[in-house]
Amino acid sequence: MVGTFFLLCVGSCLLLLVVLRPQRPRNFPPGPPPVPIFGNVLQLSMKNPMAGLDKLSAEYGEVYSLFLGWRPAVVLHGLQAVREALVTKSVDFAGRPQGMMINHVTEDKGLIMGNYGAVWREHRRFALTTMKNFGLGKRSMEERILEETDHVCTRLGENAGKSLDPVTLVHSAASNIICSVLFGHRYDYQDPVLSFIINSFKENAQIANGPWAAVYDTFPLLRRLPLPFQRVFDNYRALKKHTVEIVEQHKHTRARGEPRDVVDCYLDEMDKRGPEGCVLEEERLVMLLLDLHFAGTDTSSNSILTALLYLATHTHIQAQCQTEIDGVLGGRGRVSFEDRHRMPYVMATIHETQRLANIAPLGVFHATIRPTKLMGYDIPEGTLVITNLTSVLFESSQWERANDFNPAHFLNDDGQFVKPEAFLVFSAGPRVCLGELLARMELFLILVTLLQRFRFLWPEDAGNPDLSPVFGGIQSPKPYRVSVRLRGNQGA
Repeated sequence: MVGTFFLLCVGSCLLLLVVLRPQRPRNFPPGPPPVPIFGNVLQLSMKNPMAGLDKLSAEYGEVYSLFLGWRPAVVLHGLQAVREALVTKSVDFAGRPQGMMINHVTEDKGLIMGNYGAVWREHRRFALTTMKNFGLGKRSMEERILEETDHVCTRLGENAGKSLDPVTLVHSAASNIICSVLFGHRYDYQDPVLSFIINSFKENAQIANGPWAAVYDTFPLLRRLPLPFQRVFDNYRALKKHTVEIVEQHKHTRARGEPRDVVDCYLDEMDKRGPEGCVLEEERLVMLLLDLHFAGTDTSSNSILTALLYLATHTHIQAQCQTEIDGVLGGRGRVSFEDRHRMPYVMATIHETQRLANIAPLGVFHATIRPTKLMGYDIPEGTLVITNLTSVLFESSQWERANDFNPAHFLNDDGQFVKPEAFLVFSAGPRVCLGELLARMELFLILVTLLQRFRFLWPEDAGNPDLSPVFGGIQSPKPYRVSVRLRGNQGA
């Protein structure tokens, strides 16, 4: 009797598990069998899922599916699949997944995670136009970047002949550059406000792309518990409060029609359009500023840190860059963004460090805004889509020496700079990184200025360098120290 009851219980549990197991829709991309509740989450390393994703692609193809809890997700591997989604069928895949932690943190009002629609398009158009008007690609933006670079050079000069950890200095500079564009203000590197901003963004990026975010997204019943993901909400509230205060100050100090920064431009545009039918509002302005501030701080700084790491450990490439810089600039003290056209090797080196930095290994998650097809599979509306940008940036068929630091990837037979179509560090399509142009200017102007004045060397007592990055939604190099030497008549 007891045995029969036990068998009935076991049978009922097994039947329940079969019934509860998520099911793939008809003609949906194949993938590993999910388990109830968890889906395929337990089959991937939350610390770094990249090797597991590569293994699944080898088994199921360039387009395959996973379940994140109950939520189906399609993973795109390699240039062909990613380009078909983001370029050929760009609008179909222009949405963002909803109901996740990052949506709740940003209240669905930001540019990064805001859903594709008229309001989002209007704010993206405003952001692009405004930043261009403030000199993106023009002299005034150069001056903002070069002014901040002077502060960096002063700090490096004070440490000439020594080794230092460049993380805080580079993050501070990147944050100040975007601050000058958004708020018309820079912070002293010792200012606790600057430290608060950088640390809050860094901590949020780590948690939002780690196991605790997966717990939040997979198990809604746990969302109100005092678990580590609550820290993201606390940080964001503090950052939002700080940004609201800046907007309030601007409302009392601005001169209408004479904008100093992005905040003034937005407020002027609100006045011009009036309240009726206007999609611009102060709440969305705050979220726009937070998105731009975050995107302009972490990505650029980690790209620069990766570049310094590779240049310090490949001094022959650094020397070749410096030879080209010296030949173009001669005795001229300052570089111009226009000089990039005469520095093909420097441009190739910068792009190669971006490729290896692989700042956004899985991009930002997309979602389909309507039913569509991809490489023969049916993808329903609202499906979460993960673009494995790492698989594109390291695809052996696209890069001659995919795992090596090789600037020749970006040079043609005549030694001129070229950009292969597999260079998707900024993604592609309607969701291409909003800060791409600013990032390109920063990387070129900052790195050329630093290489013109300094040599960067791997410290003799530091052991062998570890060039493998720390995985995250925004990837970063492992902590390191670099030796700084003055060049030329400055004591090299």
